[in-house]
Amino acid sequence: MADSPLNFKTNRILIAVEDSKYSEKAVRYGYHLAQAFDAQVALVHVIDPPTNSSYGAVDPIMGVNPMYIPEINEVQEEASTTLLDRLAALWSGATTHITKMSRMGQPRKEIITAANEWQADLIVLGTHGRTGFDHFISGSVSEGVARHAICPVIIVPYKDED
Repeated sequence: MADSPLNFKTNRILIAVEDSKYSEKAVRYGYHLAQAFDAQVALVHVIDPPTNSSYGAVDPIMGVNPMYIPEINEVQEEASTTLLDRLAALWSGATTHITKMSRMGQPRKEIITAANEWQADLIVLGTHGRTGFDHFISGSVSEGVARHAICPVIIVPYKDED
């Protein structure tokens, strides 16, 4: 008998997070799925490094790269750890350990890399629901992950309550 979506077994769910209400909704959704599938959970937070610096001119045309200031990186890494700890505390699964990953780089690429390295069966992430010019300028991490991931991706929309 061929595999059908009803026979789909999910052992590892990767939940991509950020510090937003959009992300928290996705985390809760991912946790419910993990409980239903009795799956392992990993949270990944990607720190998007700053591209500009007030400590010098940044000019990609002239070959001047941005400067990364170690103190800023440390603060971002501490904030990432705090976020992952806070979101992991929302888990009510009695026996499942949550893997926490903090990465630095382009969010879409790092989420996909983390999913592949951790061998995720499913990726869950939230979306801001931006459209038009905002979507064009900021891009869509969730759309990029869905297009390039090798496993299924669930994008959890967030709509403000009226």
